[in-house]
Amino acid sequence: MSNNEGPLSRRQLVGAAGGGLAMAAVTPASAQGQAPSGNAQPLVDPTTNYPKPPFERQSQPWPGLSRDMKPKPDYGEKSYRGSGRLAGRKALITGGDSGMGRAAAIAFAREGADVVINYLLAEEPDAREVIALIQQAGRKGVAVPGDLQDEAFCRRLVDEAVQALGGLDIVVSNAARQQARASIMDVSSEDFDATMKTNVYAPFWIIKAALPHLKPGACIIGTTSEQATDPSADLYDYAQTKAATTNYVRSLAKQLAPKGIRVNGVAPGPIWTPLQVSGGATQEKLEKFGGMTPLGRPGQPVELASIYVQLAASDASYATGQVYGAAGGSGQP
Repeated sequence: MSNNEGPLSRRQLVGAAGGGLAMAAVTPASAQGQAPSGNAQPLVDPTTNYPKPPFERQSQPWPGLSRDMKPKPDYGEKSYRGSGRLAGRKALITGGDSGMGRAAAIAFAREGADVVINYLLAEEPDAREVIALIQQAGRKGVAVPGDLQDEAFCRRLVDEAVQALGGLDIVVSNAARQQARASIMDVSSEDFDATMKTNVYAPFWIIKAALPHLKPGACIIGTTSEQATDPSADLYDYAQTKAATTNYVRSLAKQLAPKGIRVNGVAPGPIWTPLQVSGGATQEKLEKFGGMTPLGRPGQPVELASIYVQLAASDASYATGQVYGAAGGSGQP
């Protein structure tokens, strides 16, 4: 897809271009970016604080939109509060319009980072919402749509991120393609190729392009999955790409550690995102989605936001080559 179409695709800087933290202090939503002083946080029962199955059967064309899901995923729009842990950082997040990428983008902005998000042009309605939230946090938001299956676009994405933000020190390779197929006989060569290029080739291209810009203290975060170690029968191609993600995290961490660049991964279990309603799960599985976990429900993207923040923050400086799981009590990282 072209990255020169649509209002956001002109690489507008929709966020505050020069206000920095000073602007964050006076924007209305910036109050969400600071924890209340002197107030104890209430205990939250993780078995009841988010929706549980059965869910309504629903289907969307790939890649799906969060705004049309029932119920809508929680990305932390109202709940995530930052404390300046990523002040002044410059982040690129693929798949930043929805899923864990969206939750990370919101959290990063509220922690003080400027953020570039990448997404498919069909996901622009969701991307607009994310950019608006980054703006409300007083940070710079840059939208760059395009298809990560294109090597030239991946290189251009990094170049545009560096140019727009004035550098780069956090790369979150999160975008993924997932399509459930009952049998390997149902996976076409075109399907297989699209999944491999999106989930395996794109991180390779993006990381190669980003490395010359990353300084000691920078970090790379990959989104892997419980599918890497406990694959579902109907996710033959997707599951093996997540095993590859887990392994590139561990291999690259060893390679880049002497340069002071950390590489870590996040391995979600069943998380309520557009991946599930746009072909990533059968209607039967969707209806019961997450019910098999010990917590009895799927996770919400916001429940992983703090993991991405922690892995990007300087106080996690000894964590590299690690994969952090969040699977409701099941699965392994």
